[in-house]
Amino acid sequence: MSAIEESVEVDVDVSTAYNQWTQFESFPKFMAGVESITQLDDTHNHWVTKIGGVRREFDTEITEQHPDERIAWHSVGGDVRQAGVVTFHRLGDDRSKVMIQLDWDPETPVEKLGSVAGVDERQVRGDAQRFKEFIEGRGSETGAWRGDVP
Repeated sequence: MSAIEESVEVDVDVSTAYNQWTQFESFPKFMAGVESITQLDDTHNHWVTKIGGVRREFDTEITEQHPDERIAWHSVGGDVRQAGVVTFHRLGDDRSKVMIQLDWDPETPVEKLGSVAGVDERQVRGDAQRFKEFIEGRGSETGAWRGDVP
């Protein structure tokens, strides 16, 4: 299992950062390698990714979600094994910190080598920076889901 932690400070309030992160279908706009995400219901998403030439489709389930605080998930079924949590922290009226923790199981030799070489960490760091640019460039979220998942 590979563990990655990354954080980024964004110049938007914590609610705006959180609200945007609940718009899973917008992830391809700032996550490299994510081709599409389809939200199936309040707690399930279908992902299509292509990273390092490997195309994968898998589903995730949100296991915990609290507005302006955290979103936790894990993969379900399929051959992709991952879990993670994103937490949101108020730094000021118009500044917040987004912390990403991701655990995943690299399967192919290329994925394992990439993990050892830190490619996955650089990917998450780049995605976090692109999220910052995306949300700051917009100044507001593209939508919001404020439901609570225990």
